Amino acid sequence: MNLPCTTKILENYRPTLEEAQREVGGHVEMLRVSGGQLLVNEEGRLPIGLGPLSHNPTASEIAGQNIVGNALFLKGSAQWE
Repeated sequence: MNLPCTTKILENYRPTLEEAQREVGGHVEMLRVSGGQLLVNEEGRLPIGLGPLSHNPTASEIAGQNIVGNALFLKGSAQWE
């Protein structure tokens, strides 16, 4: 059974690496996208995906590619340097 996924948008709070890892459920991969940065589970971009992770339509639209699992969209001062 696939678990529902979320895309949290942060504009004024920069998460730590540990917070981002908890949110995406594993190692973080940062994608530079229009309007900011998208943090995703690095294994969630593999063609086969990660078993229980479901398609994330919001993150996929932001990234312009298939994303599964939770994501963080960092805008403004929340972006990592």
